[in-house]
Amino acid sequence: MQEPLETAKLVLIIDDDDSVRELLTFLVKKEGFRAESAMDGEDGFQKAERLKPDLILLDLMMPRYGGFEVLRQLQSGDLSRIPIVVVTGRYTDRTTAEMIRQESNVVDFLEKPLKPNVLGATLARLLNPRTPEAA
Repeated sequence: MQEPLETAKLVLIIDDDDSVRELLTFLVKKEGFRAESAMDGEDGFQKAERLKPDLILLDLMMPRYGGFEVLRQLQSGDLSRIPIVVVTGRYTDRTTAEMIRQESNVVDFLEKPLKPNVLGATLARLLNPRTPEAA
């Protein structure tokens, strides 16, 4: 049973690609969560401060104010408790991926193109920490 929308957990999507943002928003809502989006790192950081989302989907490669800068800023104060799933279309070697995973608030790392079932399972695991029997 899904939570009523107003009490559903909030996912903040930070990605500079309009089509990716729209797809992620659609998939997040399909999984029963609320979604907010930001088109760049600066907007994303401001929304994270204001909204205090339950989870952030963060693209690393963005103009002006990239994902790495946002990641660093999200490691201070109250924001450091928000789990982040890094989503990137850039080929990332194993060493770089492991380095990103070592960041204190990074809980997962997904590569584009995203598979909807993988994103759904990731959201469920991180935002509904209960057993399937209890659902």
